Parts: sequence; C-alpha cells; structure tokens
Amino acid sequence: MVDRHRDYSDYVVYVDESGDHALSPINKEYPVFVLAFCIFRKDEYVTRIVPAVQELKFQYFGHDLIILHERDVRKAQGEFNILLQKATRDAFMADVSSLIQESDFTIISACIRKDRLRDQYTYPSHPYHLAMEFGLERVNLYLRRRNQGDRRTHLVFERRGKKEDEQLELEFRRICSGKNYKGDVLPFEIVMADKRINSCGLQLADLVARPIGRWVLDSDQPNRAFEVLQTKLDQGPGGDFRGFGLKVFP
Repeated sequence: MVDRHRDYSDYVVYVDESGDHALSPINKEYPVFVLAFCIFRKDEYVTRIVPAVQELKFQYFGHDLIILHERDVRKAQGEFNILLQKATRDAFMADVSSLIQESDFTIISACIRKDRLRDQYTYPSHPYHLAMEFGLERVNLYLRRRNQGDRRTHLVFERRGKKEDEQLELEFRRICSGKNYKGDVLPFEIVMADKRINSCGLQLADLVARPIGRWVLDSDQPNRAFEVLQTKLDQGPGGDFRGFGLKVFP
C-alpha cells in the first residue's frame, strides 16, 4: 500500500494574532501587532493536548463545543460569564496556565511595534506581512533543525474576511516561493479555518498572542501568563528567546 502521507511533516502549526494591523489610527494603549505560531508534534497534539483541552471544557462548561477566545475569557463575556465569580475565575485561569505549561509545543512569535514602525519609516511595510515573514523564516529554521526541511508542513490560519484572506494567502505564497531574507523556498501549505471551527490548536494560539504583546510593551509589569509562555518560546544556542522565539520589530 502506498503511504500517501509519507511527505507530510511530523508537525502542524496553528497561527493567531493579537491587535490590529492598521497604522492609522494606532491604539495608544496597545500599539503592537503580534502573530503567534504554535508548533505541535502531531502525535503529541492528538494523544495528549486535544484531550486535555476537551477535559478542561467539560469541567467548566459541561460540553466541549465552547470556543476559547482570549478576549471573551478576559472580559468574562458570553458563556465565560461564569468567570465573573472570583473563585471560579481564579481556578479556571490556574487550570488554563497548567494546561499550557504541561502541553508540549513551541511558540515562535513576531511582534511589530506599529508606533515605531510608522515613526521610523517613510513608507512602512504592512505589519501583518512583516510579522508573517519573520515568523515563517523562524518556523522553517525550527523544522529544519528537526529534519523536517523537505517535508510539507501545514500552517492553519483563522479566516478574517474574503479580502483579508486573499491578501494573506497571496503574501504567504510569495514568502514561501523564496521572497524572504534567505531566499529559501519554504515547504509550507496554508489552511484557512472558519472562526467558528472548534480547533484546539487555534484556540491555544489565540490564548498566547496577547500576553506576548503585553510583555513587549512593558516587561516590568507583572505578567503571569507570559511567565508560563516564556518556557514555550523557541530559544537560540545561548538559551535566549529574543530573536528566536520572539522577534520584535523595529
């Protein structure tokens, strides 16, 4: 029997964002755009991470159809209004932190300081496109170190709208065709997922993006979520995540 999946990577990548990519106006409270790439080994994802996320949902909501959105959790809105009760919120946030901490995956993120980008460049590049290029280059290096360089890896993005999706896919394919810093052809395939899809990988990516942005803006501010995520960020040979698991530009 022919193995149709023999050229597929052992990894899958889920991507989500925090902040908007507009350069005018810029939100003074959150002048950043973050793109987070969460890299999972497929065997680990299927056997351990998905069941753990489902168990968390059953525990707090009684079913596993709820979608974990960082904004809804933070604002305790919709079905997350149970978090208005402090004891429930404290327990839930502790369990989410434990889930992320115990899940075996790697984060590569790109954070664009939109305020600095606009101030330093006469013709600034599109923040989303910049973040994607930085992210894809680093994901490629990460996978090559794990002997996946010649195998197809799927990257799953959440749909945002017809026009935005078309622009995203065009830029993705441009970068993968070799229009990147090293000129490498990247063996990546894009998958566009509906916002309503119940993907554990996308939901975890959604939960990690904003804490990274908050840390970039003020690394001295207490940030329990980032303390957990820091252990997931890809590191360079010297053990530092800066420039590897987290690229900040400019």
